[in-house]
Amino acid sequence: MERGGLKMITWIKNAKILTHNDTLEPIELLIKDTKIEAIGLELEKIGLTADTIIDAKGSLVTPGLVDVHVHLREPGFTYKETIASGSLAAARGGFTTVCAMPNTNPVPDTPEKFAAIQQKIKDDAVIKVLQYAPITTGLKSQELVDQTALIKEGAFAFTNDGVGVQTAGTMYLAMEEAAKNNVAIVAHTEDDSLLFGGVMHQGAMSEKLNLPGILSITEASQIARDVLLSEATGAHYHVCHVSTKESVRVIREAKRAGIHVTAEVTPHHLLLCEDDIPGDTGIYKMNPPLRGEDDQAALLEGLLDGTLDFIATDHAPHGKEEKEASMLTSPFGIVGIETAFALMYTHFVKTRIVTLTQLIEWMSTKPSDVFKLNSGRLAVGETADLAFFNLDEEEVIDAADFKSLASNTPFIGWKVSGLTEMTMVDGKVVYTKGA
Repeated sequence: MERGGLKMITWIKNAKILTHNDTLEPIELLIKDTKIEAIGLELEKIGLTADTIIDAKGSLVTPGLVDVHVHLREPGFTYKETIASGSLAAARGGFTTVCAMPNTNPVPDTPEKFAAIQQKIKDDAVIKVLQYAPITTGLKSQELVDQTALIKEGAFAFTNDGVGVQTAGTMYLAMEEAAKNNVAIVAHTEDDSLLFGGVMHQGAMSEKLNLPGILSITEASQIARDVLLSEATGAHYHVCHVSTKESVRVIREAKRAGIHVTAEVTPHHLLLCEDDIPGDTGIYKMNPPLRGEDDQAALLEGLLDGTLDFIATDHAPHGKEEKEASMLTSPFGIVGIETAFALMYTHFVKTRIVTLTQLIEWMSTKPSDVFKLNSGRLAVGETADLAFFNLDEEEVIDAADFKSLASNTPFIGWKVSGLTEMTMVDGKVVYTKGA
């Protein structure tokens, strides 16, 4: 982004910024190379000559969104998603940093395998992609990976997302090592011995559809085990996609006890419950499943009181035919990275359940803080990772607009405000609506 050794200057006009009292004010930004040089009004008075002028047309500008839980499916499942398509989908959603799960084929459980994914990210990603390493070899619950070697290759945290670590001793040893390395253990919490072949929440809807259910205790019991292991080892323990009221209760009590536990919740678990499932269709199959209405209420309460730290999408693309099948055979997961902000803004901010300030904190600042990432800030001197949202125009979520290779989501056809107009990474435009 340099011109003959000179820094490139981008002037963004007609934007709006969120103030400390949750109001929107007009703003201009000057970006020099990759950094925010100035924020204010009438910035032409600074005397810098802009190489590029961008009219934001009244959009809200925020720090780029951060999603610590996405599945990019590469290598091994590129018919579902690729690093290129998934990162572009993230940019369309206003995300400038995402963290990719390691349930790929092969699993990046050696330095060589991890380095191969890192190179693919470098070659193909249009935004910043941080790669998780697995906790154990092959995502099994026996042999620990070499954390130190994988950290040297760029691993920022460790997770077996997609499956729970079934052996307490394995998890204890992993946390002990993670504490030494000052990295987080990020857990998909699921006790396989309590699954009983379940494909959706064990509740009224599973009984109505005559489908095997997944008990709430399948998730919460492993969290209860792990928070005590975290206390014993001093490790940072992060819980993925919390879905039950029992899980919220365990995490709340662990935080009160001073245990270093953090947790995330997804937009789909905040927006939907088992009562919204229309029938036996794979589009509504996700892991953890959509729970009861009381669980849904507990998740929102937990987010509001700080028990749950932030929002993550668990973007999980699959092939069209796979998700059109019965819940019995369809894979778990829905996509979400392109619609998350708009859905949350429409159904929680516009309805005054939460503030816009809270939403931006949960989708940018807080995940950055929890994982000590260099993102989530909109200030002079910070990196120009920015998202621009149209808060006024109402649109229908249309699969034809998706940049992801997949469109397996129950939110197709929903009307929303707050879709992304433009996304910038390191001062460079990586997504423009309609382009």
